[in-house]
Amino acid sequence: MDFTPTEEQAAARDLAARIFGDLATPERLTAAGTGSDPELWKALCAAGLVGAVEELGLLGLVLLLEEQGRATAQVPFASTCVYGLLAVAAHGSPEQRERLLPGIGDGSVVVCGALPAQGGVRARGSEQASARGELTGTVPVVPWLRDATHVLVADDQRELWLTPVTDAVCVEAVELTAPWSAGRLTLDGASAERLGVVGAHRGAEVEQPLFHPQPLHRPSSYSQPPTPSPYTDVLATARTAFAGLQAGVGAGSLARAVAHVNTREQFGRPLATRQAVQLRAADAHMDIEAIRVTAYEAAWRRDAGLPYATHALTAAWWASEAGQRVVHTGQHLHGGAGADLDHPVHRHFLWGRQLDAYLGGGGEVLQELGELIVTEEEGTEEEGTEKERREVGEG
Repeated sequence: MDFTPTEEQAAARDLAARIFGDLATPERLTAAGTGSDPELWKALCAAGLVGAVEELGLLGLVLLLEEQGRATAQVPFASTCVYGLLAVAAHGSPEQRERLLPGIGDGSVVVCGALPAQGGVRARGSEQASARGELTGTVPVVPWLRDATHVLVADDQRELWLTPVTDAVCVEAVELTAPWSAGRLTLDGASAERLGVVGAHRGAEVEQPLFHPQPLHRPSSYSQPPTPSPYTDVLATARTAFAGLQAGVGAGSLARAVAHVNTREQFGRPLATRQAVQLRAADAHMDIEAIRVTAYEAAWRRDAGLPYATHALTAAWWASEAGQRVVHTGQHLHGGAGADLDHPVHRHFLWGRQLDAYLGGGGEVLQELGELIVTEEEGTEEEGTEKERREVGEG
């Protein structure tokens, strides 16, 4: 494994850091309220950062989202790249990629995701080999829905559908812990186009569309793994990407805390000289590194074309469990100032807690990870038994 960014990934990360640093200031974030910043979104798209993600891969996106998290920038960057650009590039038909990717890249198409599947949406036409269908149902909370032109929806059969926000799509504003322009999604016969092939989640033997990105760093010793279903891949991609966002949120919170304790004095000495403060900061730093390295590994494996579902869940668990510890530490080290709702560090606290909830919570993610590991082990044992039977029969 080699997580060293390529020259292109490093350049994109540095550009993103400059844009977020210049435009996602505390004053602008306060002025944006609970909505997004359209000027910042235009700047990111004009710089080509959204469109570049298709070539930068998931690891490149994680690097960019770290910079967004440091600034807690209020733009639908993660959702559009995960549920729009990477999902369409990986599982869309050639016609869908040609039609949708240019708009996603220039920012005119903003995509959010109603994932994971909650069983609240049904699709007419989901069992037929049809490219189009109609969606009916409700999703209580969808982040960035109020900014979106399209929504990627998982139905009760875990098929993926992309639907435009039209008259058949009702959007009601929902305020979350973090200012994510969220909404309640109600679908009443909304026209949608399928993303991916019919029955892919059920393991049907059907030809998968082109899976992007092409392996960039695949070691020669690895064989070609089975292609994941569109739903499985998009969900794992989202978990990895939002874990990267959480790494940035935590790093930004800790950076503010370190700056505070180095300048704030108590009894004639900076707070940073106190051993208890140093230990809390060191623990937070190690938590951030754990989130970062697990997110990098999951992203690297996807870019290399390797199985990464368990790695994505591992990154999500660290982001959920360690992420909330880090933002609590950042607020605690600010003392009384950390309790000020208008202080910039409080924004990191809100984002950290919201990401914890969005990723599912540590206990729920850990349970899913354990079940997936058991399932994979049982599958490996069955394959081994079948291989032994064939060898005995041939002998």
